[in-house]
Amino acid sequence: MHLLFIILLRATFSQTFVKNDKQTVEQMLKAETASVKAFTMFVVGEGIEKKQDDFAAEVAAQVAAAQKA
Repeated sequence: MHLLFIILLRATFSQTFVKNDKQTVEQMLKAETASVKAFTMFVVGEGIEKKQDDFAAEVAAQVAAAQKA
C-alpha cells in the first residue's frame, strides 16, 4: 500500500465515530465486523470559490458616481 494511504487510514481509525462519540471508528468497525474498502478525504472549504473584490476599483466607481450626481 501507498504510505500516505496507510497514514490517513490509521488517522481515520483513531478518530471518534460520528454517530457514537464513545467509540472510535476502529472500535465500531470491529464491533460490526466491517472493513474499509475506500474513503474520500475532504478539506474544509475545499471547492468553495471565494469572490475576489477589488476595493480600490469599487471606491473609485463610487467616487465617480458621486461626482456625476
